[in-house]
Amino acid sequence: MSTPPPTRLVLASASPRRLELLRRLDLEPEVEPAHVDETPETGETAEEYVLRVATDKAEAVAGRRPGALVLGADTAVVLDGVPLGKPADRDEALVMLTRLSGRVHEVVTAVVVVGADGRCHRGVEAAAVTMAVSTREELAWYVATGEPLDKAGAYAVQGLGAVLVERVEGDPTTVIGLPLRRTVRLLRAAGMAWPPASTDPTR
Repeated sequence: MSTPPPTRLVLASASPRRLELLRRLDLEPEVEPAHVDETPETGETAEEYVLRVATDKAEAVAGRRPGALVLGADTAVVLDGVPLGKPADRDEALVMLTRLSGRVHEVVTAVVVVGADGRCHRGVEAAAVTMAVSTREELAWYVATGEPLDKAGAYAVQGLGAVLVERVEGDPTTVIGLPLRRTVRLLRAAGMAWPPASTDPTR
């Protein structure tokens, strides 16, 4: 019996963090950013917001890539019920990090996979992050590294920002931007075989 060809996977995101996480799964997706409007809508919860944006990303790229599995994702950092986006500049990054210092906040990530048949498979995961109490000098040092500028909430738990984090309750990959266990379940539901047969050590 012949082996079916591998399913083409497209990542509808320019995030190097999400690409690296998929590579941990022994997947090598094509990358095609979606460039959708990510403006929050009035009255939208954080979960509704990330699910809408992730769906928009996946569907936008799926429309251009018939026959492929397309994965979209979006992450929000939520403090006191209010989502924190990416800082506009270093001053705003310092303000965000000062607000987060010593506090517990939630990180919500939505994952959406559009199958070759056009069906959407969607899920949302959340994790609680406790930030260490940091001095202004520590926060200024971190901001000066430039790492916070393209990160929701102005920090990267997988990077230098880990020094500001006391504890993560939940899946750390949710905080990085792509909860891997939920991602595997959605890819399988959309028709992808995982893990790849070539990685089976018994063969």
